[in-house]
Amino acid sequence: MSVENKPKYYVIMWKFLQPAAHKPELPAEKVDKEYSRLRRQVFWGIFIGYAGYYLVRKNFSIAMPALESMGYDKADLGWALSAVSIAYGISKFVMGTVSDRSNARVFIPLGLIASALIMIFMGVLPWGSISIPVAIMAMFCLLFVNGWMQGMGWPPCGRVMTHWFCTKERGVKMSVWNVAHNIGGAAMAPLAAFGITLGYTLFGDPLGGAFYVPALVALAIAVIAYLMVRDTPQSCGLPPIEIWKHETKQYSASNEKEMTVRQILFENVLNNKLLWLIAFANAFIYFVRYGVLDWAPSYLTTSVADGGKGMALDGSSWSYFIFEIAGIFGTILCGWLSDKVFKGRRAPATIIYMALVMVAVYVYWQSRSELVTNVAMGTIGFLIYGPVMLIGVSALDLVPKKAAGTAAGFTGLFGYLIGSAFLANIGMGYIFQHFGWDGGFIALIGACVLSIGFSASTWNREKQYIA
Repeated sequence: MSVENKPKYYVIMWKFLQPAAHKPELPAEKVDKEYSRLRRQVFWGIFIGYAGYYLVRKNFSIAMPALESMGYDKADLGWALSAVSIAYGISKFVMGTVSDRSNARVFIPLGLIASALIMIFMGVLPWGSISIPVAIMAMFCLLFVNGWMQGMGWPPCGRVMTHWFCTKERGVKMSVWNVAHNIGGAAMAPLAAFGITLGYTLFGDPLGGAFYVPALVALAIAVIAYLMVRDTPQSCGLPPIEIWKHETKQYSASNEKEMTVRQILFENVLNNKLLWLIAFANAFIYFVRYGVLDWAPSYLTTSVADGGKGMALDGSSWSYFIFEIAGIFGTILCGWLSDKVFKGRRAPATIIYMALVMVAVYVYWQSRSELVTNVAMGTIGFLIYGPVMLIGVSALDLVPKKAAGTAAGFTGLFGYLIGSAFLANIGMGYIFQHFGWDGGFIALIGACVLSIGFSASTWNREKQYIA
């Protein structure tokens, strides 16, 4: 059925989201100045916008210790927490396909606004007075919808990146852009902790502020993102990035044609063997990432007698903050190593980083000092986000730019659905509940080994793609 034959509401929706129309090209003397200005503006627009998504993604993790004090157990909370990753994993793939055929300027703030509104709603619900089975179901449903809206963040940013930055500069640019989620994740923890304190002081509610305070900030960020982001250079009267950068060796006008869903999926994504291998590696990298991060507030505040670290809530929030901030520097270094030392290859840097992650996880597990624990937490954060970023860069490099969002969504599907939801949330919740913290850390170390194995399996094929 053509767009013209769709119901009226569908036509309005599609026109609202469809890619921005190309404008007549600007005079030659204005192109360079305008291109340079808009590239900076667009880059910081997707940086700020994507950071905003992380203000309203993992608030539930900060709230879990308070929920446990109300009688919720770890296994139940693990199921509720898994909803974000299940929905996000599927949505990043599905909405990635939609984003490849949409206007990124609209798509990015739209998802962020929806996610923020859901978090505000979660913040006003009286979780302490709802029966636990009903509450867990409600948590799961709300977090599932939130996870779906979160899937509208990364893919359109990937679309913007491939249109405004060429392949030779994308590794370093992506490593810098990728730290947006560290900034957002780091800011979320103290904002949520402040919200908990504020809510308790004003309303006697120890939970609500963890949700609605970061959400209010996210709404403001959505407006900023809309004002700054632009869809494609051509929608601003500029030539394609490859023409402007004089990188026309592998470029043709067909690169600018919008693809059908069938072309994106079956001709460029699902038949790509290397994409499958990095997707499996991504699953285990995400297992480690969220197996540490999502359970850090609970693990760090659990008493030493019960296998935890016995830290106060404020201390655990700052450990969360350290994890995210350290990731900024590690990500940029990893991108630089991949581009400059390994000449655009992603597997060597990924393997080195994940081997070091394994050591840091062991130290984090075995340490008895709060200082050593925080250093280990920061080291894991420093190291884990580099491989996360490189998987995304590889996905963009392996497909045409009109399929970039879908390729990123495909690897994200494995990372969030398998690695985060089923392994880090549901699996770790079950392991921690029945086998203690030690059982969970053994599983994390095993995941490091598997991520190294899958990355190593791309070693020779990656050389062929780079060549």
